[in-house]
Amino acid sequence: MFDNQTFQHLVEADNLTGEVVASNSFIIEVKGLEGVTLGAQVLFEDGQRGLVREAYGDRVVLFNVDSEHMEPGTLAVVESDLLNVPVGKNLIGRVISPLGKPLDDKGALRTTATSGVFNPAPGIMARSMLNEQLASGVTAVDMFFPVVLGQRIAVLGDSKSGKSTFLSQLSANQTGTNRIVIYVLIGKRKVDIEHLLAGLRESGAMKHTIVVLADIFDSLTQSYLAPYAACAMAEHLWYGGEDVVIIYDDLSSHAEAYRQLSLLQEVDPGRDSFPGDMFYAHSSLLERAGKLLKNGKTLTALPVVITPNDDITAYLSTSIMSITDGQIIFDLGVFRQGIRPAVNAGLSVSRVGGQAQTGRQKRLSGSLFQKLAKYHQAEEFSHFGSSLSKDAAIDLEVGKQIYAVLQQPPEEVHTLANQQLMLETILLGNGASEIDIPALKESVKKSNTKVTDDKDFDHLEAALLKKHSVRAPAPTTVAAVAEPAPVEEKK
Repeated sequence: MFDNQTFQHLVEADNLTGEVVASNSFIIEVKGLEGVTLGAQVLFEDGQRGLVREAYGDRVVLFNVDSEHMEPGTLAVVESDLLNVPVGKNLIGRVISPLGKPLDDKGALRTTATSGVFNPAPGIMARSMLNEQLASGVTAVDMFFPVVLGQRIAVLGDSKSGKSTFLSQLSANQTGTNRIVIYVLIGKRKVDIEHLLAGLRESGAMKHTIVVLADIFDSLTQSYLAPYAACAMAEHLWYGGEDVVIIYDDLSSHAEAYRQLSLLQEVDPGRDSFPGDMFYAHSSLLERAGKLLKNGKTLTALPVVITPNDDITAYLSTSIMSITDGQIIFDLGVFRQGIRPAVNAGLSVSRVGGQAQTGRQKRLSGSLFQKLAKYHQAEEFSHFGSSLSKDAAIDLEVGKQIYAVLQQPPEEVHTLANQQLMLETILLGNGASEIDIPALKESVKKSNTKVTDDKDFDHLEAALLKKHSVRAPAPTTVAAVAEPAPVEEKK
């Protein structure tokens, strides 16, 4: 028998006990445990733990949390009525398993607080309106599809389309903001995990990040529990007065693990062989994000979904999109055109993003969408080889300059003010000026001028345009390029 003092103490405390009568991979059947609650945590005499999934009188079905090996005849005892995980600020900077086992060679966790895994979401009366932008540092996202603190926004795309790079940039950009990032890695390969952790350490983001890791070799149960456990850790900090950003990378692997567990459990499969409660499994997780009325703090959720061959119409991706408040879609077709980040501007949307923008930012976003639409139209005409009209040539030049600003390597992030300065400077030139974009980016990055109002933006943009124009700009004003309405109506 495995020498386990905790097991002996629980038995002596007269907790419910039982015996394993059947085992099928991660599914265990125990006889006894009459009256046990669903979701209870069970300890086996060999040190493994189980999660009560179903109860039929004296027969109980459990998920084995630790492995798929369990000998019939093994004794079991109820450890607690809820599956608990460690929580608290001492987890920041650590890499841990879903149940709180350290995975980073930094010693034992220095926290005694615990929380249940499957906690209910705050009620509607406990919530507040979302109104503050979460800056990702990525211009193509912040200016077009702004993420709001407390929002649930999905990140979709095929493998190797730039999703992880964007999320790493977002994590690094939270340095100095007092926000805590919880990064959940589900079913990832060792090489991908090491690459991500190296990037977090190099950028300094690890100092404000908790990494919850369930790799591809861990048990299916741990992959299933990982997002719920990480959300419980986030909620403890959130209710305690911290702004938290949680990244679920990725819910496709989570759904795959849950599907396999359900099939082992002989649950009738539904669409795409997923269990019938697949939508509930993800909606009950994502609805736990939001903004609290009592302390004004936020929990922002960014679920990641893999879309093979850029097909966003599959069951899982459409379910996640219906649960969330918008989606940022990374497109392999755009990626192959050399555009980084490869955000699909036609399919991406942030349904609450406008609530966090100023009037000037909204006008800028509207103008950028108009300019890019005209650019794509002019680009189509340019393929015929005929000479373009003056207006089409201007549209083509402006679009090229906008895309040049949107090009952003992984190690580069920009503040919201700097993004706005660069893009408004391009619109100020209105295609009549060829602008040195690399020099413009460098000038904006080095500028220490505090931009507090519209006049500051106007003066600085005029100076930037004059400095970096290859030829003299056409006379125009910021108002003329930032306001989508016709000039005649303004007069």
